[in-house]
Formats: sequence, structure tokens, C-alpha cells
Amino acid sequence: MLPMRFECLRPREVPHLTRIAGAYLSDFSQVAGYYEHPPTLDGVRAAAASVPSGRREELIVALRALNQLLGPEGRLDASVGRALDRLATGAVAVVAGQQTGLFTGPAYTLYKALTAIHVAKELTAAGTDAVPVFWLASEDHDLAEVDHADWLTRQGLEHIELPRETSTDGHRVGEIALGHEVARAVASASNSLDGPGAEAIGSALASSYTPAETYSSAFGKLFARLFQGRGLILFDPLDPGLAALAVPVLQKALRETAVLVADLISRSKALEHAGYHAQVKVTESATLLFAMLDGRRLPLRVRNSGLAAGPRHFPLGELLALEERSPGALSPSALLRPVVQDSLLPTAAVITGPAEMAYFAQSHVLYRRLLGRMPAVLPREGFTLVEPHVARMLKKYKLDLPDVLRGSQHLRRRLERESVPRALARQMTLGDRNLRRYLERIRKPLRKLDPTLTGALDTAQRKMLYQLDKLRTRAGRAADHREELLDRHERILREALAPHHDLQERTLCALPLLARQGLELLDALEERSHGFVGAGGACHHIAFL
Repeated sequence: MLPMRFECLRPREVPHLTRIAGAYLSDFSQVAGYYEHPPTLDGVRAAAASVPSGRREELIVALRALNQLLGPEGRLDASVGRALDRLATGAVAVVAGQQTGLFTGPAYTLYKALTAIHVAKELTAAGTDAVPVFWLASEDHDLAEVDHADWLTRQGLEHIELPRETSTDGHRVGEIALGHEVARAVASASNSLDGPGAEAIGSALASSYTPAETYSSAFGKLFARLFQGRGLILFDPLDPGLAALAVPVLQKALRETAVLVADLISRSKALEHAGYHAQVKVTESATLLFAMLDGRRLPLRVRNSGLAAGPRHFPLGELLALEERSPGALSPSALLRPVVQDSLLPTAAVITGPAEMAYFAQSHVLYRRLLGRMPAVLPREGFTLVEPHVARMLKKYKLDLPDVLRGSQHLRRRLERESVPRALARQMTLGDRNLRRYLERIRKPLRKLDPTLTGALDTAQRKMLYQLDKLRTRAGRAADHREELLDRHERILREALAPHHDLQERTLCALPLLARQGLELLDALEERSHGFVGAGGACHHIAFL
């Protein structure tokens, strides 16, 4: 196990966190009415007890074929085979999922999978057999979300992006071939890797991302290689065998559109009345489905006495028959997708990010109406990985992660203040202290002489201390000649810890860090990926490598 030191960032310190996610992570009791189970081991066990013990033969057959197809050299990973055997004989599922971003997309995608793996182990150890499953969001049609990767090299941050063809607009990412440009992207990414894990990751990229693969199949193959031996079952909803199993729940959602939308509108109003927000705006003309039309995924809406997708109108019966004949002709919206997932899988817990927590607060009413049950919703573990050279820089400038997250102006001011030479800094600090003492000593005599003079004293103190602080800052700028050095250090800190003014995990791909540290970093992170929220609330881990 890699030696690592951890610190904790509490939810109130995490940037861009919605109010409902903040409450969920800090004090679940505030939002318990919008979920079925608390995010605890007991909550997951209660959810597991409500999972039906129906037949799973078709599910297992389809999953086994899919995972063999995605596995290294077209072979089923033995650990995945054992997990499928357990799923076939009654194990419950702990499910995570994500858009299938280029080269795994942002780092939190890996953290979701690691959390699912660890929670399944804990649940099994507590007496409820559980296996981890990862849902590949291959039905998503937002190509701009998945066609790139932010890659942190030794030289700085690189943005690797595949060209986007207009002919693929609106197409599902699981049906868009990567094309020949992917070879250039793989070469660029692989050539910048260094460290003990570089060769393994470069090889996995080259064997997974080839021109004929789609965004989802390549992602699945890379995941199968990265998580080999961990028993992680991959699920692709575009797989024909799995798509056929989803037909009944999609048809039911279509038939019950009016009541489901009414439930959602009511829940959205309740959330907003309580001071939270509805993650997805739902109107009376909405449905919870998309329809495929000439290869494009279009939202299905209520129009007049029927339904419409783009320019096409459909009677209800025609759409129901279309999905029966061609499974996958309909696909779920963001709010319905987890319900479809958990109608196919015996899910005891889902692993979510902050935005998804808000989705589930709305989807709760759909679970009750369509399934009569809901899994426990657990937060994925979050990590900011601090490499040794970055840690040394933080120490030099007496900074921590919140300083970097507060923005460029604050970070630059701190860098300038802390870069004053030590001897000069001590003298200026001493002068600051002596000035305050002197002004405090004369306060009482001045008040006796004329009470109005204390206001003038306060004003003078503010001005003198301001000027002293200003002098300290100017001295800091001059000390190292400086602007170039501070520019470089600021760039290094921001790119490594808060790229694009957000948490590292929300932007950076994890693979360059894995390469530099070695794949055993996954073991160390999995060990911390508990997923449950204790009495003290959740924690975003700052991991010093």
C-alpha cells in the first residue's frame, strides 16, 4: 500500500455544491423526506431487503457476454465471472455509472467505481452478499461532454480532444465511432506518461481506443483493464440483450406519463418551497423519454392528443409497439434513467455525485410509482491528489487547498505575502506587533485628553497597518525578482489542484497521476472509499502522495 497522508475538506468548504447536496452530506436528516433510506450501512441493508428475488437468467447471460466482449483479449475476467455467478444466485448490486468520457473523463469517474467496489465488500462482510456494477451511459447524446480529456503532464495541463463531426449531432455516444484521429490522441496521451504505471496505462489506452470502437465501447474496454481482478461488472444499456430487458419499464413509464409528470411537478414545488432546487425543470408537456429519429436522440413531448419527437407525431400505441419491435427505440431521461437501471438490477445502493443527489430527490417519486422501492443513495468518495512537488510548494507558501480554491486573486496575494525573505519578514512582523502595542498604549491617555481622539487613532492605525501590509506585499514582489517565478508557481498550483476554478477531480483525468504513482494507487484510494455518511458528515479527502 502506498504511504499517504490524508486531510479532510468538509462539505461547506467544497466549491459549487448545491444546497441540497450540502445538506445531504452534512446532515441527512434535513433532506431525509426526499429519499427512501439513509446513506449508512444499515440503510443499504434495509434497501437490500426490499430487492425482489426474481429470475435473473436473461440478465446474467447478457452481462456475461458483454463483459467477455469488453474484457482483455476478449476474455471474461475471472473476478467478474465470479461476481456474475454471485449475482445469479442472489447477490445484490452496488451500482455506479457515468458518461463515457475520453480516456475515462474526469477523475471522479474512477472514484465512483472504487466506491462501488468498496461498499460491495463492506456490505458482503456485514452479511449481505453484494457485487459492484458500473453503468456505461452509452445512450447519452451530448458529445461535447465526452470527446475530450484534461491531461496533466510534467510540463503542464494539456487538453486532448477528438474532432466532432456535424453528422453525429444528436447521436448516442455509444453509436459514434472514434475514427482515425483517435490514434493521434492516444499517442499524445501515452507519450506524456511517466512513472511506474506508464507502460501499463499506455498499453491499455492503445488496445482500448481504436478507430472502430465507440466512445462507450472504448471506455468499457479501458475500465475492464484498469479494474481487472476487482470484480467490477460493466453494464451497457445499448447492448441488445440488456435493451430488451428494459422494454417493460419504458413502456410503463410512457403509459403513465401524465401521472408521473404530475408527481414530479409536485415534488419540484416541494423542493423549491423548502429552499432547495429542482435539478431538472419539468413541465406539463414533458415526458420522461427520448425517441430515436433518423439516428438522432430527440426528447419526446406531449402534443395535442398524442406525442411528438422533433417534427414527427406518434399515437401512444405506435410508440409502444415500436419499442416492442426495436428495443432501444426509446430511452430514459436523466430522471428516469436510474429507475430503469434499478428495474433491471437488484440494486441495494447507488453511488452518486453531488448533482445526482439532487436528481434522486426528484426521481424518488418515480421509484415509488414505477418500482415500489428505491435503493440507498450513497455519495462517491472525493479526492484531491497532491503530488510531492505540489505539497512542497504548498508548504513553502503556507497554503492549503481552500486557499487555492478561493480564486486567483486570493492565491496570488498569499504567494506574494509568503515570498518575502525570512529575515525581512521577521522584522516586518515585529514592526507590525510593536506598532500595535504602541498605539494601544496611547489609547487610554488620548481618551482622557479628548474622547473624540480615539476615532482618529483608529483611523490612523488602519492607515498605518494598511501601508505596512502594502509595503510587505511590494517587498514580496521584489524579493525573487519575481513575477515570472510567482506566475509559474501559481499556474502549477492551479492546474494541479483547482483547474478551471474547480476541484481537481471534476476536471483532470486521473490516468497521468496513476501512471506517476503506479496502479497500486487504486488500492490506496479504494481503502478510503467507504461511501457511507457518518454522524460527522462526509469528507472530501486531500491525499498527499
